[in-house]
Amino acid sequence: MSDLLEIRECTTLDELAECVVLQREVFELPEVELSPVRHFIVTRNAGGFTLGAYDGARLAGFTLSVPAYLRGQRAYYSHMTGVRPEYQSHGVGAKLKWAQRTRALAEGVRYIKWTFEPVKARNAYFNLEKLGASVREYQVNFYGTDYAVDPASGKQIGLQSDRLFAEWELDSLKVNTLAAGERFVEGREPQEAIETVNDWTALIESDPAAALELQLGVRNRFLDAFARGLVGRGFRRDDEHPAYLLYGE
Repeated sequence: MSDLLEIRECTTLDELAECVVLQREVFELPEVELSPVRHFIVTRNAGGFTLGAYDGARLAGFTLSVPAYLRGQRAYYSHMTGVRPEYQSHGVGAKLKWAQRTRALAEGVRYIKWTFEPVKARNAYFNLEKLGASVREYQVNFYGTDYAVDPASGKQIGLQSDRLFAEWELDSLKVNTLAAGERFVEGREPQEAIETVNDWTALIESDPAAALELQLGVRNRFLDAFARGLVGRGFRRDDEHPAYLLYGE
């Protein structure tokens, strides 16, 4: 991978078509659920944008920003961010997200929202600790799908498409601190911790029943915590007990 990745907007039909190809490589979704070139074109013409990370002429990753009106203000809904496997763990996703923030702020937008899987520790750490997003909303079976299958029987496991909503306040103290390359320290103790696992995929493959039990447990704890007004503002990395850290408003 080149040390000089270029972040720029994808605008041509060929560039947007490559975003579709990248989706196939990264997300492993059914073809019918991929965002087609038409979706990217419509989004751009409606006021959104797609940023690509280019390693020379090769698209390493992209992020799609859909114009939205949320919480009484202009906003963007970050529909997807994908990075090709060979470029993962090299900071490409972070470069794309910070470029997304810069573009949004330049256009007067100070709020971006997106979803991610609650059980995945790596995504949680990235969203809450690397970017400074927070979570206060949990949706059960958001996409109405169950892609996971038991590797032994090939049958659906019953894992639903639960999602947490990441809320990115682009000019908050935490986000500004992280954007400046500085470490942010939360000045209070969390009121609650909700544990997950470090390797969700491995758990599904080794013990589907345990994976389902974990998903249901995480779901119930978040729904209860949010009903009590708690907000997820941090994530604790740990070899044995990774956990979301929740605080009062």
